[in-house]
Amino acid sequence: MPRGVYKRVYEVVARVPYGKVVTYGQIARHLGLPKGARLVGWAMRRCPGELPWHRVVNAQGGLSAGAHPGHCPLQRALLEDEGVSFGPDGRVDLATFGWDEI
Repeated sequence: MPRGVYKRVYEVVARVPYGKVVTYGQIARHLGLPKGARLVGWAMRRCPGELPWHRVVNAQGGLSAGAHPGHCPLQRALLEDEGVSFGPDGRVDLATFGWDEI
């Protein structure tokens, strides 16, 4: 995949505010890639560690382990430390914690 697209994904992720989340699909649509949620997922697998990677969730507000299943508990802990809460189904309420200003 083109590194330029990955760089653009990382620029968006870097702007997600503390205590907010964004979905893979939102990032893709923002970048003009309406069916690019999977591409965003691939980019996130290679994301630099200093980015707030934990603020990216799936379309239902769930955590997606992908290639790193051990990251789900860490992602949840990092989000909870920012005040993001999870419902009984283990999902983030996107209406409350979703970043709408993307």
